[in-house]
Amino acid sequence: MTTTHPAALPVRAPWFSRTELADGVTRISEPAVNPFLRSNLWHVAGRDRDLLVDTGMGITSLRSAFPDLFEREPVVFITHGHYDHTGGAHEFADRWTHTAEAAALEDPEEATLLTSELSQSFTEALALCEPDLVAPPYLVDAIPDKNYALAGYATVAAPPTTRAADGDVIDLGDRTFTVVHLPGHTPGSAGLLESATGILFTGDVVYDGELLDELPESNIDDYVASMRRLAGITPTVVHAGHEDSFGPERLAVLVDEYLTKRA
Repeated sequence: MTTTHPAALPVRAPWFSRTELADGVTRISEPAVNPFLRSNLWHVAGRDRDLLVDTGMGITSLRSAFPDLFEREPVVFITHGHYDHTGGAHEFADRWTHTAEAAALEDPEEATLLTSELSQSFTEALALCEPDLVAPPYLVDAIPDKNYALAGYATVAAPPTTRAADGDVIDLGDRTFTVVHLPGHTPGSAGLLESATGILFTGDVVYDGELLDELPESNIDDYVASMRRLAGITPTVVHAGHEDSFGPERLAVLVDEYLTKRA
C-alpha cells in the first residue's frame, strides 16, 4: 500500500462545512473525511431548545466550530453508536440515544484514522470506493491544524443522559420529534420523525447508497422489519446519516430494493 507521511496532508480550515436548508434545518459535514465515513450532522432550531442529530468523527471540536448554533445547549440525539456519528457527543451535556445503543456510547469502539490499523474487510470496502481500487493510507485527506497527530485520534466515552424508547418525544417548544426505533444496522438504530413537517432523520438505517447489514452488530431480519415499517411512513424529506437528502418517492424505491434483496 502506498503511504504518505501525515505532514504531507494539507490543513483544512474550517474543518466543517455548513448548509442551511428549509424548516430551520442545518446540515453539517466533514469534507476531509473519507466518503465511506463522512456522516451528516443535522441541527434543528427550535423555540426553546435546539436539536442536534449525530456529532461526526470528533477529529476536532464541533461545538467551538459553530458558536452561533450552540449558544444554548442542544438536545443531542445519537442515531447509533458507530464512531462516525458519536465522535463529538462528549462535548454536549444532553445526550439521547435508544436504550439498546447506550452501551456503545458508554464504552465506545476503538477507532483509528490509519488504514493500516483497520480490519481486512473494512480496508477492502474502502478500496471498492476508490477509482484505482486501492484503499487510501488515511481516513482523511487533510488535517484540522498543522500540529494534528493522526495516530492520536481516539473516541471518547459519552454516556447517554436519556435512554430513549420507541415513541419517546423530543420537545423543542414549538416543534416535536418522535423517536422511531429502526434496528438492523445496529440493535439500537433509531430515527426521528417530525409529524408536523414530515421531516424524517434516519441515521444509517436508510440512505441513498450501499446499506450495511452484515456488520457483526447487524441483524438482517431486524433490518427487514425496519424497512417494512419505513414503508408505512410517508415523509416530505429524509435527512439521512450519509449522502444527500431525498423525498418520499426515493425512500419508497430504496425500501423496495432492500426488501426485494433481503425479504
